[in-house]
Amino acid sequence: MNGTVLRNYLKHTNSFIRFLLVGIVNTALGLSIMLFLMNVLEFSYWVSTFIGNGTGAVTSFLLNRTFTFKSDIEWRRGVARFFCVILICYSAAYSLGQAIAESMEGFVHLPIQKNVAVLIGAIFYTILNYIGQKYFVFKKNNLRPIQEGRN
Repeated sequence: MNGTVLRNYLKHTNSFIRFLLVGIVNTALGLSIMLFLMNVLEFSYWVSTFIGNGTGAVTSFLLNRTFTFKSDIEWRRGVARFFCVILICYSAAYSLGQAIAESMEGFVHLPIQKNVAVLIGAIFYTILNYIGQKYFVFKKNNLRPIQEGRN
């Protein structure tokens, strides 16, 4: 019964709330991978963030297409647009995160600086990504909504 109530509630929430819920899932997955690669395996900042974001991006596309925006955009078109937005957001957000963290050099201890850059980048990435997904990838006027019961 609780699953039905939650599912019915989520049908009526706005897309940003659903986007944030999907974001919790893909961010937890992506950040875990990033921090593990960077801190345990000692991969570089850029390799770690690229692999972690890539994993989160695949999860994000699948969940945002069906759950957040309820879109039946053609796969090739959707995937191409999605990854275009992802790459732009990734480059902009994590470059900005790195620049901001580097500007904190006197305030943030150097080993922590990369982790701070990742977290700052993740915040910018979430905001930019939502805008790109909503208004470019899954734009309503170009799409037919998924019919109930069909995934």
